[in-house]
Amino acid sequence: MTARRSIIPVFVPHLGCPHMCVFCNQRRISGEQHPASAGDVERAVAEGLARLPAGTPVTLAFYGGSFTAIPAAEQEELLGAAQPFLSRGEIAGIRLSTRPDAIDDAVLERLRRFGVRTVELGVQSMDEEVLRLSERGHTPEDARRAAKMVREAGFELILQMMTGLPGDTPERSLMTAREFCSLRPDGVRIYPTVIIRETPLYDMWTSGAYQEHTVEEAVGLCAQLAEIFDASGIPVIRLGLNPTEELSAGDAAGGAYHPALGELVLSRRYLARERELLGPSDAGRVVTFLVPKGRTSAATGQHRANVSALMGEFCLKGVKFTESDLPPLTVRRA
Repeated sequence: MTARRSIIPVFVPHLGCPHMCVFCNQRRISGEQHPASAGDVERAVAEGLARLPAGTPVTLAFYGGSFTAIPAAEQEELLGAAQPFLSRGEIAGIRLSTRPDAIDDAVLERLRRFGVRTVELGVQSMDEEVLRLSERGHTPEDARRAAKMVREAGFELILQMMTGLPGDTPERSLMTAREFCSLRPDGVRIYPTVIIRETPLYDMWTSGAYQEHTVEEAVGLCAQLAEIFDASGIPVIRLGLNPTEELSAGDAAGGAYHPALGELVLSRRYLARERELLGPSDAGRVVTFLVPKGRTSAATGQHRANVSALMGEFCLKGVKFTESDLPPLTVRRA
């Protein structure tokens, strides 16, 4: 485990969730079958710290479920288990995920008291119809209100969105991204919809009532979303579900599941920049692009997909890449 991955995760699948969203089966998504206890928190932190180099900044993260919607006593039990580690400086803070309609002043005061630094809101969409069809049980206004409260209370705010939900369109996802930017989060996570077994969405898909959001569709759309967030200075800290053995072994029955979705999106963004530098006069030529150091693979595309696309579209004789001291996502002609 490296400093880049200095998050110790504890999963609380379905805890506090007042609704069963059509896409959700947290136990299959996380690979965890039982809600966490205080003992689980203590063990997870102790084991995580033992694997980390001394001095690595560490954050305890509660994932899954809707943390602030569970009974207050249970919240305090889980958060309380982390307090000895916080007081000794072994972990730097706590982050958790919850629903927009599970935020109020009392909740935020409790989180502050227990050393929580980051609140992630599972907004998923800012479109009323998409939220209704997905049975989220909250509204876009709930998200606006909660985001404002979290920011004003001094917490780091992360917003989570999904693409390809029932009723969603690329235009609605782009609208969600623009609304997210107006809420000024410190980061976003983008989760293209995956069809998980034993969910209402799986039943909708098998009956023909829902058309899956494919990997190819998700890659193209997420590349556009990433550009929107980049233009507003908002980092995308996660693209796609974290791969697990369960998902890869078949729990992900359809939809936009790919273990390297983030890399596919990055490659698509490089492809857009490469296209902008080419024209009809390049037909029959070997073209060399300058790309940032360490980014030849992304610029080339998985299985040389970018190279194949450019050669076909512009009738090129060949495509080469040379690494140079360029800013991220910059492409130039040699």
